[in-house]
Amino acid sequence: MGLFGRKNTESAVAVATLPVDPALTALTGAYTIDPAHSSIGFTVRHAMVTNVRGTFAEHEGVLNLDGENPGASTASIDVKIASIDTGIADRDGHLRSGDFFDAEQFPLMTFRSLHAQQLGGDTYRITGDLTIKDVTKPLAIDLEFNGSATDVYGNERVGFEGSAEILRSDWGLTWNAALETGGVMVSDKVKLNFDISAIKNAA
Repeated sequence: MGLFGRKNTESAVAVATLPVDPALTALTGAYTIDPAHSSIGFTVRHAMVTNVRGTFAEHEGVLNLDGENPGASTASIDVKIASIDTGIADRDGHLRSGDFFDAEQFPLMTFRSLHAQQLGGDTYRITGDLTIKDVTKPLAIDLEFNGSATDVYGNERVGFEGSAEILRSDWGLTWNAALETGGVMVSDKVKLNFDISAIKNAA
């Protein structure tokens, strides 16, 4: 199912050739991302030899799913930069500083979807605009739709997980330090990870 896309002529034409599963019609509606059961994080190579992983603890977003015309679905996510957590307080403080995200001046990282493409099975690619430090660049996220379910509280949920790779320098995150043995302290390449559960809003 192509879950995310901007409602426009281009996206409608792009998805017209994709078969529509009648079972998806029931998923149509507005959803709110559940931050308690979702994770937005990243992985980056440190000192050329190991990976540092982190998450953003505070984020919110909405999905508007159209089961009959999946290409008309949309997604919007806002991430609070100051909530970054790598497990090391000093490192988190450095990442919030002007050397990296400058969280005081640029408190949010945002993603707004543009269109979707079915890659096969339950695997999809959503493309949209990622904004960091007031720099907006296109981002393609490969994701897997994990299905839908009704939880023990009666909430209708949908879930997906996905990832994307970016060059942080494209968004002005250029701080680095040279190593005596060659190479740099922090890789330019960053892997973004998304694990999202969203609850359908009451009609």
